[in-house]
Amino acid sequence: MNIYDELKWRGLINQVSDEEKVREYLATPGASMYCGFDPTAESLHVGNLVPLLCLVRLKRAGHHPLYLMGGATGRIGDPSGKDKERDLSDPEELEARLEKIKAQVRRFVERNTGERPEIVNNHDWTKDMSAIELLRDVGKHFTVNWMLQKESVKGRIGRDEVGISYTEFSYMILQSYDFYHLYKTRNCRLQIGGGDQWGNITAGCEFIRRRAAHDNEQAEAFALTFPLITTASGKKFGKSEKGAIYLNAEVTSPYTFYQFFINTDDRDVINFLKLFTFLDKDVIASLEKELEEAPHLRSAQKRLAEEVTRMIHGQHELDRVLAATEALFGKGDIKTVDTATLRAALESAPHKHYAQADVPDIPQMLVDLKLVKSKGQARKDIKGGGVYLAGERVADGQEVTDADFIGGELLVIRKGKKNYGLVTRS
Repeated sequence: MNIYDELKWRGLINQVSDEEKVREYLATPGASMYCGFDPTAESLHVGNLVPLLCLVRLKRAGHHPLYLMGGATGRIGDPSGKDKERDLSDPEELEARLEKIKAQVRRFVERNTGERPEIVNNHDWTKDMSAIELLRDVGKHFTVNWMLQKESVKGRIGRDEVGISYTEFSYMILQSYDFYHLYKTRNCRLQIGGGDQWGNITAGCEFIRRRAAHDNEQAEAFALTFPLITTASGKKFGKSEKGAIYLNAEVTSPYTFYQFFINTDDRDVINFLKLFTFLDKDVIASLEKELEEAPHLRSAQKRLAEEVTRMIHGQHELDRVLAATEALFGKGDIKTVDTATLRAALESAPHKHYAQADVPDIPQMLVDLKLVKSKGQARKDIKGGGVYLAGERVADGQEVTDADFIGGELLVIRKGKKNYGLVTRS
């Protein structure tokens, strides 16, 4: 199958400048394409998985994807999809974020292709360009009338209270120059990106054509965008109740990441399996059948969560997450779960911290954690066999020992089947 046809089957094609020519361009291995990532945050998020995965799919198909870091464009700010001007980033902070994103991209690509990605930075070819060169050699090929028709600009021009600065207005020109530079130096004729990038990407295609015509040459480049991913409930994909889901384990724990995907709505899960995994048609069709016949088993959601967590965090972290899930909701041994994963898994559970010398008895802990209303009720629950420490039933009169603290740090207390509390000490 031509990789273009696979992308189309997976629902990854939103707009394309010339479908037949792009399909032809991708028919022969070795084609170059790129997508840009501006360092607007310290970590990429799950929304960035769509272009990242697309580049990896293209790599697996024998092509040569380029991962462009916006060291220059990140200093300007993209107006696409923004209803007001961005605050300009401090250059040192931007460079620090860029290095973190580069490391993320490198790990992701190596894990999923076995090869190092080719990462380029647009600051390398713009930092020495003078204002005169930019205006004369690049800006000359853009008409303001044409730029005003682009959605990224049009949406702001009509809003007198915010408008658009010349800085952000010029973002399109810088991104177009990136495409031209990669076309000239890497023979890159395809740029991909989110649907909100259509105006910027097609501006690059047009700039390449005009610049070539100016030099009495002929050139053609192509644009391809992905659809905006929304859930069946109409929400933008990638947000949880606590905010965005990031790829950095220090920002969003692997457990929270896994839970985000396992909680996917039945109406979305087959679509997400196509978008966010490498599973083929037959496997996804089988999971779709299981979903129809036994939705309560949530086989499709489990497979989705496992595939994406492994893809981002690796098998070792996935094993930790599955061990924690089995310990908390199945019959696994909670003492074997690492403390970092346990903390993440019990993030929403009541928590109490005590000084080393002030750790109380178990009934008082239950009261402090608000798992019971009184110590009398706590003792009654313990006698009834309904209280557990680290997964083991508490006996009447039992005291807390060092052995009850997992990893010497955490005491996990449970009342009944699902009411957890977390105790730490220092």
